[in-house]
Amino acid sequence: MMIETSRFGPLEVDENRLIHFPKGILGFPDQLAYALIQTAEESGFYWLQAVGRSDLAFVVCDPRLFVPDYVVPVKLDDLAQIGLSDPSVAQVFIIVNKVDNILTGNLQGPLVVNVETREARQLVLSDRRYSTRHPLMNLNARAQAVSKTA
Repeated sequence: MMIETSRFGPLEVDENRLIHFPKGILGFPDQLAYALIQTAEESGFYWLQAVGRSDLAFVVCDPRLFVPDYVVPVKLDDLAQIGLSDPSVAQVFIIVNKVDNILTGNLQGPLVVNVETREARQLVLSDRRYSTRHPLMNLNARAQAVSKTA
């Protein structure tokens, strides 16, 4: 499937890389379909590109790359809404932002994806251990993670 992106121009995306958010992502309830785009083979970062809106994309990553003990306290009701009964079949991503020269991750709003159906949901956690701007990486020292634990 061909999609338009503001960052990369037109891209051919395998339909197996499409993720459906039945309730959208916070702030974007009408954007339900996204493509997961990997821009480099060895990178742990991906673009989550809205299929119907070329100017809407998020950088995402697996939070355990930077916070190994990160655990999403998922309620069974949240899992059921995306067709899951077993959390181990889920892939978790966090949205990454750049604040000055630091990459931060939203650990309070993880994206939980059912890898079998590619249905997903953004959760809003109330766990005070996690923040919406958890430091992940200092861009001045690219290979050096800012935090290894929460």
